[in-house]
Amino acid sequence: MCGIAGVFHHAKNKSVDPQLLVNMAAIQYHRGPDDFGYVSPDELGMGMSHARLSIIDLNKERGRQPHISHDNNLFLVHNGEFYDFQRIRAQLTSLGDQFNSKSDSEIILHLFPRYGIEKTIEYLRGEFAFALFDKKDDCLYLVRDRFGIKPLYWTETEDGIVYGSELKVLFAHPKVKRELSAEGTYHQLIQVMVPGTTAFKGIHQVKPGHIIKVKRSNGQLNISEHKYWDINFPVAGEYVDHQDEHYYIDGVRENLLEAVQHRLQADVPVGCYLSGGIDSCSILGLSAAVRQDPVKAFTIGFDSKEYDETPIATEMAQQTNAEQIILKLSAEELYQNFSRTIWHTERTIYNTLAVAKLLMSETVRKNHYKVVLTGEGSDELFAGYPAFRKDMFLYGLDDLPASLKKQWQQSLEDSNQLFKGAMLPREEFSSSAMEEVVGFTPTCLQSWLHCHDFGMQLLRPELRNQLHDYDAGRAIADTFDINQLDGRHPLDKAQYVWIKTMLEGQILTWGGDRVDMANSMEARPAFLDHHLAKFATEIPPQFRIKGATEKYVLREAMKGLLPETLYKRQKFAFMAPPAHTDNSKWKMMMNLMNEFASQSKVESAGVLDYSAINHLIQSHDDPAMSRDQKVQLDAVLNHVLGVQLLHEHFIATDVPKLAQQRADELGWRVT
Repeated sequence: MCGIAGVFHHAKNKSVDPQLLVNMAAIQYHRGPDDFGYVSPDELGMGMSHARLSIIDLNKERGRQPHISHDNNLFLVHNGEFYDFQRIRAQLTSLGDQFNSKSDSEIILHLFPRYGIEKTIEYLRGEFAFALFDKKDDCLYLVRDRFGIKPLYWTETEDGIVYGSELKVLFAHPKVKRELSAEGTYHQLIQVMVPGTTAFKGIHQVKPGHIIKVKRSNGQLNISEHKYWDINFPVAGEYVDHQDEHYYIDGVRENLLEAVQHRLQADVPVGCYLSGGIDSCSILGLSAAVRQDPVKAFTIGFDSKEYDETPIATEMAQQTNAEQIILKLSAEELYQNFSRTIWHTERTIYNTLAVAKLLMSETVRKNHYKVVLTGEGSDELFAGYPAFRKDMFLYGLDDLPASLKKQWQQSLEDSNQLFKGAMLPREEFSSSAMEEVVGFTPTCLQSWLHCHDFGMQLLRPELRNQLHDYDAGRAIADTFDINQLDGRHPLDKAQYVWIKTMLEGQILTWGGDRVDMANSMEARPAFLDHHLAKFATEIPPQFRIKGATEKYVLREAMKGLLPETLYKRQKFAFMAPPAHTDNSKWKMMMNLMNEFASQSKVESAGVLDYSAINHLIQSHDDPAMSRDQKVQLDAVLNHVLGVQLLHEHFIATDVPKLAQQRADELGWRVT
């Protein structure tokens, strides 16, 4: 797991400054502290650099990137892991190929000449982002994994393309503009982003399951985007529902075990994250069953019984004889590290869970671990969120008897009341664009689209005017592939929308890679193995949610591994306690507001309206404000802080100068 960076000029004869490439690697030192490498060949108008975290093939010389093919035609920088690469390498070796390293990355240099880019990707299993330059065709490929587990950003300057694993890598380039956009800021305030976008003008993400091809011809760059993979649910009625539920239970168990086994492969120790949910407990249970030695399990605890999952996690750790390490966090620790977290997430956060996960990854590294297996992706594939149950009830149970519908309704009313206003909407919200494209407004987006008025009021009047006719629902819905929605069951549609928005834009960003790699730690989400995902899409909706029981098939597949308390437990969304839950947390949040969202700081940043922020804060003391309104208020204020910190970190700060200073401090210099 590493950090990549590069530049691709319009002109072949325009060389790339090697020290700039080194600086771009240095500013993402946290992603790869073990080594760095760069190339800037003459007369190719391109350069690449790489910051390395050694996990496979620890040999410094052999594993150093960029990788270059034997014929000097292909240049590669890669971030992530390719599982099952040993088998692929053995097959290629039997065909006469010779490898320079034991690295998983190198297989691309051998697959691509034989098969081309799309067929090459079919061989790749895991989480990855890479850049591949083909000298013969004079083109650059930017490729991101199927779910967007690993990040990859790009932008265009007057000279050409700049790309990297993080925004700060692009901003280390002096010709990359650093400016918050009206649309980007608005979407930060309402939490949900338009897929492929960022908060900054002209800065794009490679979308999950996509290839960006940059072809150079006569001093011009032709940029094209191509989707190579998508989550593909069967058309309603085409499920293999003549199979009984045991077929799917057995299939999930078999596919998940295989995914876990692949992700336990490393040349360094591998641990597990452990909360009180079925997902991480299943991963720990399978890991413990496969391994010969005790698994190290890392658990986050909070100073609030309502939000703390430590007791159930400990029960699971004891059942598997895992060596559990519990990090108990207070409000002070969460808010003291808020600013540092935004430097790494490069987007706003609605809850301090992101801070907690950053501190957890720090604890993992302090215990001399570089790799952990995690449970992300389970709720997306097996319909675990309460929002999915609500959509199933509203749109997917037309034939259900009235008595059973009443049981469903009661179950929904009783579930996850702590998260109304954030994970569940506090009141219904309808987007005409979502109704048109999806058929209904998925519950998972309603909380955030409902923040429209909050978001608009918080913008400066001139930005508000720019967005006078802007429709966030339309902007998001227009990115969906209608072919993946037409004819699908309502539950499939709800899961598809979540995977395209909240999974990549939130869970895998500020809840995953960015806060894990902040401390040079690789997280491996076994549930997001695309072979397992394919099987999961084939499970009929009535087995994903059976009766009012979410994740039914997964729950049954893992029944023998789970403590009975957990097996019977309803889904509990994992969050840190919001600021309104006690005075000390609220005071800590207000201290941050005074530091980063004071009138002078807000006016200097020039994107938010200070009087609107102040009005929002004052409304907190309104005795008529309900709990779910306060949850939503907390989320919006966290986003306000985040917007101000994005300006502080990436616009007010001279990032190119900071990158040079980092390189000097590390001794990373051109040789």
